[in-house]
Amino acid sequence: MQRGMLGWGEGTALYIGAVLGPGVLALPALAAAVAGPASIVSWTVLLLLSVPVAVTFAALGARHPDGGGVSTFVARAYGPRAATCVGWLFYAAVPVGVLAGAMAGGEYVAEAFGLSGSAGYACAAAILAVAVAANYVGLQVSGRMQLVLVGLLVLLLACAIVFAAPHTETAHFTPFMPDGWLSIGSAALVLFYAFSGWEAASHLSAEFAHPTRHLPRATAITLVIVGVLYLGLSFVTVGVLGPEARTSDVPLMLLLERGFGSSARGLTAAAAICLSMGAVNTFIAGAARLGAALGRDGALPVWLAKGGSAGQVPRRSLTVQAVLTAALTLVVALLNVPLDPLMRATSAFLAAVTVAGMAASLRLLPRRTPLWYAAAVAAVFTLVVMAFSGWLLVLPLTVAGCAALYWRSRSGRVAVDGRTTQTEDLPVAASVTSSPSSMPGSDRS
Repeated sequence: MQRGMLGWGEGTALYIGAVLGPGVLALPALAAAVAGPASIVSWTVLLLLSVPVAVTFAALGARHPDGGGVSTFVARAYGPRAATCVGWLFYAAVPVGVLAGAMAGGEYVAEAFGLSGSAGYACAAAILAVAVAANYVGLQVSGRMQLVLVGLLVLLLACAIVFAAPHTETAHFTPFMPDGWLSIGSAALVLFYAFSGWEAASHLSAEFAHPTRHLPRATAITLVIVGVLYLGLSFVTVGVLGPEARTSDVPLMLLLERGFGSSARGLTAAAAICLSMGAVNTFIAGAARLGAALGRDGALPVWLAKGGSAGQVPRRSLTVQAVLTAALTLVVALLNVPLDPLMRATSAFLAAVTVAGMAASLRLLPRRTPLWYAAAVAAVFTLVVMAFSGWLLVLPLTVAGCAALYWRSRSGRVAVDGRTTQTEDLPVAASVTSSPSSMPGSDRS
């Protein structure tokens, strides 16, 4: 298999950017609005859940590096039809998710400089445009940009925690659970957006120069940094802001103002741009490679497969993502759709993808090992989170249904090694085990 060009530093930056995304800008307040101080429990539970999810995806990515990510794992475990459904789920979720991330950053920038709501949409559009342009150039350029962004945002978030912490008041933690135990589950669904980057990062596994060495290292570093920052931010958001945390749209700016005064507005805008750009960059990169892999495997039109080999740029798939995101941005701006439903819809999609990935790992990983048990625990916890999606589960179910119909409409025929073959006659995930040179569209873009 042709290897990618990402080193562990660039890969770690892409991972951190995916997981430590723009959800930090709005989610502490959204979770506090649902569960009050008990939202800290939701943060803790999801952080613990993300450990087996991250470790499992790292193990699968090291064993089966491929741009298909979770859909590749599902193909190997359950066959191409199931993989098509899972691939469509993530491909459909990305335009919604990156728009939500860009909007979170745009709203912060607009608030920091006292601009109108339309300026926030313009800033969101600019964030999306820069991320798409960086991915058109190539993942190496995108990865280097990510190193700079991640360094800045980690520094800014650490400063927000350290300088706001002295203003913590114990009275803000009572009553601890004003809305009951169920509120913790509702808050967990909201917060799932903040822990959903592992699915996006799984599509970059083939881009690492040495997946077996670099993937575990990037995963471990990401878990440590994200864990410290998320728990620190959840604690100071409740302890410092108190009831204000349940009503504010810009909790991070309020925390920075506690520590730095009025000068925090510029820092807030910088943090918002870094957080949004980092996550949007990784999700778009992952979706572009997924689209090429789905085209290669017959789950989407084959012309999307061009540029899908490791080290290449899947510009056709990237263009489709750009068009879908632009269309959705226009609709959201015209209808003035708020941020919360976009984040919840993204969480419902990505929770379904995570469950599928964990189910695949139970077949692919050695049974009765610590890693296998970790995947089982992650699958159960994610199913519980999905249960709180309510009617939003209609969205992933609808997309999965459309994917199944698409697969059936193609009469189960895909191109493999230059000939047309019935997919029912293929071994599981035959297309993902073929060499890159034999795949449709494997010539350089």
